[in-house]
Amino acid sequence: MAGDEFAALLGQLKERSGLSYGTLGKRLHMSASTLHRYVNGDAVPVDYAPVERLARLCRATPDELVELHRLWVRADVARSRKAPAPDASAAPQPAAPVTPSGTAAPISERQPAPPSEPSPAPAPEAPAVSPSDLPPGDPAAEGSPSPARSRRFRRTAVVVGAAVVAAAVSAALVLNLSGNDRPGGAAASPSGSGAERPGTPSGESENPGRPGGTAPATANAPTVAAAPHTWEGPCTQHYLIDRGPEQVPPPPTEQDAPGWIAALDAVPGGDQLLRLTVQGKGKRTVVLEALHVRVVSKKAPLPWNDYVMGVGCGGEVSTKAYAVDLDAGRPTAEPVGGQRTFSYKTSETDPVIFNVAARARAHDVSWYLELAWSSGSERGTIRVDDDGRPFRTSGNLARPAFAYPLGWTEWIVNEADTEGP
Repeated sequence: MAGDEFAALLGQLKERSGLSYGTLGKRLHMSASTLHRYVNGDAVPVDYAPVERLARLCRATPDELVELHRLWVRADVARSRKAPAPDASAAPQPAAPVTPSGTAAPISERQPAPPSEPSPAPAPEAPAVSPSDLPPGDPAAEGSPSPARSRRFRRTAVVVGAAVVAAAVSAALVLNLSGNDRPGGAAASPSGSGAERPGTPSGESENPGRPGGTAPATANAPTVAAAPHTWEGPCTQHYLIDRGPEQVPPPPTEQDAPGWIAALDAVPGGDQLLRLTVQGKGKRTVVLEALHVRVVSKKAPLPWNDYVMGVGCGGEVSTKAYAVDLDAGRPTAEPVGGQRTFSYKTSETDPVIFNVAARARAHDVSWYLELAWSSGSERGTIRVDDDGRPFRTSGNLARPAFAYPLGWTEWIVNEADTEGP
């Protein structure tokens, strides 16, 4: 099962690290018992971030991180299927009114008073009557609701119906936000590699009865979650910021990067690695046919300072599967490292993860991706961007560069060459 494979890989990483549950828990700010449940397969984390932190602490390789992400997505799907459905027969109870003293009113005081004839002065409240005190045959004794009670029931039904609709919309949003990373595999999760953004689907299906033969239909459109600030390694990621080093806080971890970037209006410098997690909505197979790059604007590179997120980390094994040269006249997503070209297949239990490495040297480029898909007679295109905005990547050649070495308390001039290959 997917959960067993996920737990097995976690166990291998933990054993290889040689660290105890207690030591790992202290470093991850988690309880040892929680880690033990994850490794034993007794529980699946609801978020991928702690899993990635654990794997990195255990010195997982990039390939192991990708595989772990994929297995977590599958285990998460399996867990959601096992979750018990809510009892639809349990009708929600109306909230108890609160008296001026701040305490809930007794049950007898919550019952609506029977309607009275209109009069200039308010009618006195009728005393509470027990059904046992009513004569046989009386409608009230047989449970027939009064007009006031019927109106209350109708109002309750309307409120409950609105709550059900809101819950359905929330569930759809959560579904669109789930996902992960690897060609032929995936995660988006929500992952620890920055906040993942859902793609915007559009589609069509064959329908000869309509003019043009097509009609909007996205029932089988896959979900796409994008993590726009994924790092190959802390020493590889640069950001351009229009501030001096004394105005820039220390570099964040990859998990906290989205908030740091948003607060400083930072723009990826030189390279930007995106993780796309694509996942079907059911058992029906979805074919991913092509990945297109769309350029919104291309300008001169930003004249801002360059800040690198780490120093002295050593080399990293590349995990990217597709490279995009944003300086090209017509940028395309080209497979690298022996990665095969499209198409791919995905379903709810078999997510696919794509790593897309975009590079800009001579321009400031705003861009987004389009993923073409099909499922039976349906087909469509999903726009993948940064939460409704285009991605943005700018060249950082010959910019004033700064680094924040481990143990230091301020940014220093980065002596490393920023000319790039």
